[in-house]
Amino acid sequence: MKSVEIQGTLRTDTGSKYAQAERKAGNVPCVIYGGEAPFHFSAPALAFKSLVYTPEAKTATITVDGKTVEAVIQDMQFHPVTDALMHIDFIQLIEGRAATMNIPVVLNGQARGVLNGGKLKMILRTLSVRALPNEMPDNIQLDITDLTIGKSIRVSDVVPSGFEILNSDTAVIVTVNKARGAMEDEDEDEEGSAEEGSAEGSSDAPAEAPAEAAE
Repeated sequence: MKSVEIQGTLRTDTGSKYAQAERKAGNVPCVIYGGEAPFHFSAPALAFKSLVYTPEAKTATITVDGKTVEAVIQDMQFHPVTDALMHIDFIQLIEGRAATMNIPVVLNGQARGVLNGGKLKMILRTLSVRALPNEMPDNIQLDITDLTIGKSIRVSDVVPSGFEILNSDTAVIVTVNKARGAMEDEDEDEEGSAEEGSAEGSSDAPAEAPAEAAE
């Protein structure tokens, strides 16, 4: 997994007034948990661009006052109107200790149901994953080529390798909904026609005997 380097400044004043002052200065207040004790720092908002606004999960190499730690994002807060990044909670990564992280889901292929006029709907764009730091995946790849109209891929369909998915097994990740004008799947139509033809051709009823000629 790739890492983004963050150069931060230690925050000794942690009240909301000081946090607002940091934001006005173009910085993002942050906290790192999971070590011996939580510690607060801030860094320029631009420093988090390649960490937050990315399709891949990444770790952060954070250096504050000469101390460097590896961490992952646990939670983020955005401004409700401007969508500006306002605060980040990090969890420190410690060798041999499992961590939890939201990992992006990447869809591969074009669903058969979409080709037949269905509408693809992605329900979960990330999955909550627990793993050792060196086993954490960059993303979770799903092949949706065989996804037909009315079908879904659930968490239980994902086969994890070296990590655990914490979402419910029954949770839907992606589905294809039927849209107006959508066609039925061709394979299903062929199977249905074959079954009907087989049923008609396999009748055990004897053929009707021809009527005797009238005397």
